[in-house]
Amino acid sequence: MDKTYYDPKDLRKFGKITEWSEELGTKFFDYYGSVFEEGELTAREKSLIALAVSHAVQCPYCIDAYTSDTLKRGVTKEQMMEAIHVAGAIKGGATLVHGVQMMNKVNKLEM
Repeated sequence: MDKTYYDPKDLRKFGKITEWSEELGTKFFDYYGSVFEEGELTAREKSLIALAVSHAVQCPYCIDAYTSDTLKRGVTKEQMMEAIHVAGAIKGGATLVHGVQMMNKVNKLEM
């Protein structure tokens, strides 16, 4: 399986999204850059959050980028995996808690 739908080389093309919408692309990258600046959270913490969210939203480009970034920032593979488990637990819990909506609907329809 040498070829996948997601070409890892495309990650390097991300900046080109401004070509078809310069104003909005620039605003996005300005915002994105600001979000990842040191603030109340360190850049290391933000990178670890981004890695976990990348898995929750299942973005292979983000997983690639933030796996590399977290490693560069000294995050251990054990910390990375723990963060991914947190994301998985939240995503799983969100799926299950929406079961209440289904339960409410069934109860209403059975009346």
